Amino acid sequence: MTDNFHWGFLMARLAAGMSMFGHGLVRLPKLSGFSNWMVGQFQKSMLPETIVIPFSYILPVAELVIGFLLLLGLFTRTTLIAAGFVMTALIFGSSMIEEWGAIPSQLLHAAFFAILLCYTNEYNRFSLDQKFQK
Repeated sequence: MTDNFHWGFLMARLAAGMSMFGHGLVRLPKLSGFSNWMVGQFQKSMLPETIVIPFSYILPVAELVIGFLLLLGLFTRTTLIAAGFVMTALIFGSSMIEEWGAIPSQLLHAAFFAILLCYTNEYNRFSLDQKFQK
């Protein structure tokens, strides 16, 4: 039986997935420029370029893949855990450059992922995970 919790879970999963997918999608075509911007943001932080540069190239790919998997509902549990770690890294980075304005959005994403993770087993009915479990 499908109830409002299944539909609610789907809507929340799709919204969180689209946010991540969109972040990655718009950054990939301008990956070098995004990386240069990020390196510039962290120039005066204690984080060395040897960490910032690889992260700046990995982040858009991670966002795109996480978003795509959430939109499909594929590997949902693992994807939500990965998304939580990405948000934790972003919160750490924002703290290092004292970009306090970005943290509420990152915390909101992290909260979405955490709440979805708590209900994945019960309410992730509309997903490829369910199709492959049968």
